[in-house]
Amino acid sequence: MSAALLLAALLDAAFGEPRWLWSRAPHPAVLMGRAVGWLDARLNEGSARKARGIAALALLLAAALGTGALLAALPGMVAEIVAAAILLAQRSLCDHVKAVAQALRLSTSEGRRAVARIVGRDTAGMDEPAIARAAIESAAENLSDGVTAPTFWFLIGGLPGLLAYKAVNTADSMIGYRTPRHAAFGWAAARLDDALNWIPARLTALAIITVAPRPIRWPDIAADARLHRSPNAGWPEAAMARALDISLAGPRSYEGQLTHFPFVHPAGRKSIGPADIDAAVSLLWRSWGLGLATLAVIALIAWLIP
Repeated sequence: MSAALLLAALLDAAFGEPRWLWSRAPHPAVLMGRAVGWLDARLNEGSARKARGIAALALLLAAALGTGALLAALPGMVAEIVAAAILLAQRSLCDHVKAVAQALRLSTSEGRRAVARIVGRDTAGMDEPAIARAAIESAAENLSDGVTAPTFWFLIGGLPGLLAYKAVNTADSMIGYRTPRHAAFGWAAARLDDALNWIPARLTALAIITVAPRPIRWPDIAADARLHRSPNAGWPEAAMARALDISLAGPRSYEGQLTHFPFVHPAGRKSIGPADIDAAVSLLWRSWGLGLATLAVIALIAWLIP
């Protein structure tokens, strides 16, 4: 299993998400999103919406686990390797974050357009530091959600575990909000996503501080993480902020409403720009390298002790 995951990680790093393929066929994450949207449209109405949301999540999990089991049962490891490579997001994450730095070097307006592709907050009024913060926060959080967590759940549950995690994470991103429509229906998806990401978020923080260019104390990461509104996203963001000695999070606007979130690592630099985004991308690859080395060790142990 670890050998298949090692090969999948290398395949993802080499090819990412080829545009020629996904312009012709729907990505599995897109299919999961369509399934979530279909369930939301048909079940999120009337009374007992929390129970309906639990039922919707159960259906998604059953489909994900069943699909994973069918693919894993195919002869050889090719199906598992290709499926895992498609669902890992290291290369695409780095490419998207790096594109923000390149656009920001051209102009602030280009930077806004680039960062709008990877964050859900309002970008129209962002200045250069706000654009850089948004890109780096996305880098840290998605390293956990898109790389560490899928890797972790593949090691725990094979391809069914990976697909189940991606289904829950997709559902949370679409319906896991405390809005009048989704507060009850998306409750189960949000809570399960928090649970599934609890360990991966902290492993991601550990990886970042391990490869950071300066020593970082774990208690400082824990203190910074508590400043974040999310029980999990604060950990990789706190590690990234300390590693780069910058402040992340802070005030931002959603749907025209400014919210004054506290800064994570408030003593860090707040005047940041493209060079800091580049440094964050470098940390993404160094963390990936550490993870790859860890997988290689696990695969070697599994081979020596069958």
